[in-house]
Amino acid sequence: MTNTPPAQGTGRPADPFTERTPRVVSASKLHRAAARRKAGRFLAEGANSVEAALATGAAIEVFCTEDALVRFADLLDAARSSGVPVSVATDRALKGLSDTVTPTGIVALCRTVVRTASADVAAPTPRLVAVGQSLTEPGNVGTLVRVSDALGADSVWLTEGGADPENPKAVRASAGSVFHLPVVRGIAEDDLIDRAHRSGLQVAVATADGEVDVERADDLLSRPTAWIFGNEAHGVPEKLAAAADLRVRIPIRGRAESLNIVTAASICLHTSARLQAGS
Repeated sequence: MTNTPPAQGTGRPADPFTERTPRVVSASKLHRAAARRKAGRFLAEGANSVEAALATGAAIEVFCTEDALVRFADLLDAARSSGVPVSVATDRALKGLSDTVTPTGIVALCRTVVRTASADVAAPTPRLVAVGQSLTEPGNVGTLVRVSDALGADSVWLTEGGADPENPKAVRASAGSVFHLPVVRGIAEDDLIDRAHRSGLQVAVATADGEVDVERADDLLSRPTAWIFGNEAHGVPEKLAAAADLRVRIPIRGRAESLNIVTAASICLHTSARLQAGS
């Protein structure tokens, strides 16, 4: 269904939603974290994210421009077929639902998919978990989710104090992956190591001064592992790193001082995934 049935007595479609239409006004408030928490809703922009939201049953409504009706016709047909309303809106209204400089013209209103630490029921036998420790950049949170999904991790854990994984920038950076695997937020750092051990996971910290070389630890890294990747500016706190089972370094052979968190996560998760697949 759409919001554009013929207007009574005119034979022409109803006008598209505007930035003042109550449903658009309500959805636009979801750019704020407090509004997302209160409503249990968030926005997913772009074809990849909308497709994933529809495929997993998370989408409640899809907003699109008239131009997007043509560009994403198959995707919007799939939405209608699954009973998700498609609401046509003006370019200005869609810009208010977007946080990009050049909006894609399609946004899904979704029910929350990210779990809270208190409500999460962990997978019974996880093999690989990525942990973001106080990551403050939404783009890094979303990309960590995407990398974890691509490399077959069982879930992503996020500690307290980090960016919201349902922030529009994080959702967009995940390219739909936030809908594909369990993401748990709000884990207390004091409980992180015990939580991993209760799940049967050893804990590895990626750190520049680790005593374990990621390229020379096949026996260790083939075991079920929770990898901790630290805050962009400060890294993993010394107390947390000291409590981990493994402190792992990635050799840097060039002149760069360090790797960014997403690159480090890609190397570490790929190493574990490769070794676990062969074990």
